[in-house]
Formats: sequence, structure tokens, C-alpha cells
Amino acid sequence: SIFVLLMSFGTVSLIPQKVEPVFWVLIFVFCSAVIARACSSKYFLYGFYTGLLNCVWITVVHSLFYKKYIESHNQLDSMMSWLPPSFSTHPRVATALVGLVPGLISAVVFGLFAFIGSKIARKK
Repeated sequence: SIFVLLMSFGTVSLIPQKVEPVFWVLIFVFCSAVIARACSSKYFLYGFYTGLLNCVWITVVHSLFYKKYIESHNQLDSMMSWLPPSFSTHPRVATALVGLVPGLISAVVFGLFAFIGSKIARKK
């Protein structure tokens, strides 16, 4: 999960939006492999919980550094258009709300990666 914390800071200003998905896939694969090798059972659950923690990291960092983050992520403005107008006065809250859905989806995907990784990885 520390990789995701570092990545969330990186997405604020260092990592271009076009390259970002490649980094996310690499992080998912690496962390899922670690979970698959370190845990003895409940792989999906450990992956899911790690994904939820990742969602918290990302949401907090992107909300705290909203102005800098939104400069390089223009599509977030269009995603927030479906929120009620009262949220436009609170863009950090809107960012957190918009981030919940992808965060939950990524937690499920992270759990699936960990489960699949457990079937592939060899135990020591």
C-alpha cells in the first residue's frame, strides 16, 4: 500500500495522465504477488482490504492537493458535472465522492488480482 501512497503523490504533478494506467497495473500486479506469497488464505479479502486502504490514500492526497491535481486531470471536472450544484462550491468533497466509485471498483480488482496471483505463485 506504500507504493500506492507514493503513486498518489506522483499523480498530483509528476506522472502524466497518459502513462498513469501503466503504473497502476504494475503496482496491482506487484502488490498482488506479494499478497499471494505472504498470505496462506483469504487472498481476495486481503487484496480487497489493501485496495480499500489504497482508495483512502488516493482520495486523501488528491483532495489535499486538489488545485495541483486538477491541473493535470481535466477529465475530473467533467466527471463531477453529475453531482448536485452545491458540491461545486466544495471541490475537495466532490473529488472524494467521485473517487469512491473507482476506488471500490479497484479494491475488487485488487482482490481478484490477489486471488489469481495465489493460484499462480509458488509458496516457499
